[in-house]
Amino acid sequence: MHTRILGKTGLLVSEVGLGCWQLGGDFGPVPETRATQILDAAWEQGLSLWDTADVYGAGESEQRIGDWRGRTGHPATVITKLGRDAALYPSGYTKAGVRASLQASARRLGVETLTLAQLHCVPFEVLRDGEIFSWLDELCSEGLIQHYGASVETLEEGLHCLAQPNLASLQIIFNLFRQDAITELLPAAQKANVGVIVRLPLASGLLSGKFGLDHRFAEQDHRNFNRDGQAFNVGETFSGLPFETAVTLVARLQTYVPQNITLAQLALRWILDQPAVSTVIAGASKPGQVAANGAASALAPLSPELHKQLFAFYQREVRAQVRGRI
Repeated sequence: MHTRILGKTGLLVSEVGLGCWQLGGDFGPVPETRATQILDAAWEQGLSLWDTADVYGAGESEQRIGDWRGRTGHPATVITKLGRDAALYPSGYTKAGVRASLQASARRLGVETLTLAQLHCVPFEVLRDGEIFSWLDELCSEGLIQHYGASVETLEEGLHCLAQPNLASLQIIFNLFRQDAITELLPAAQKANVGVIVRLPLASGLLSGKFGLDHRFAEQDHRNFNRDGQAFNVGETFSGLPFETAVTLVARLQTYVPQNITLAQLALRWILDQPAVSTVIAGASKPGQVAANGAASALAPLSPELHKQLFAFYQREVRAQVRGRI
């Protein structure tokens, strides 16, 4: 597993990290034994950066990670998020509330200081107000957090956050079905020395190539209840594409996959070929998926010609069908 520097944090992180939403059971039940196997596999394969949040399973994801680190003593780099729990979202943000949220995350993770805390898709008006960034500066001074960043839903929000001088990381939706960040956002992040963390690299699993038109997701899975943006931002599920449309597009993408790699590995390698990207976090519901995702780090970069073809495919066949603000 290759590593990169996460912006101005100076942290050395694995190119492919582990997304830990699934450990909270929000996609369906995850037995404790399987959760442990996933974390074991991530550490063994060198996926040493793990991304979680206080709302994943109402804290269960953080608790499982904290318990695992307590048992094993392995120093995985864990980053978490705040701002979507009912005590804060959508209009209850206060300095005391933010502090209490982060203190609870630290307790669950078994640490006194959080390595990196990211605002979790908080409303744009809260970001524009700017006071929340001042609170995070204070909490850094107090020692509750070392660094802070923001996870955003749109390019506009990302560019706004990059203007904050102490912002250390920016987490964005970026994949073969959402390529617009290449033009302005990624160069701006590089200029500001802000680490870019890519989420939804496989577009909610679509770019694994494993879903057919007749696939049915569990009732509690956001790919079921938010497939058309019924519960939260439509771009967070299938990158904003209608499911049936996306499945058809995935079939066309398969024709671009080089020999001896999978579509998922192509999708991950394409992201890693962007020099502004620090790490890409991919979820895994089984230990075997961890190794398959991590293998993308060892692959050779895609050819310039293939990059041109994939960009043209996005512009020609995908972009106009993405719903919501990009």
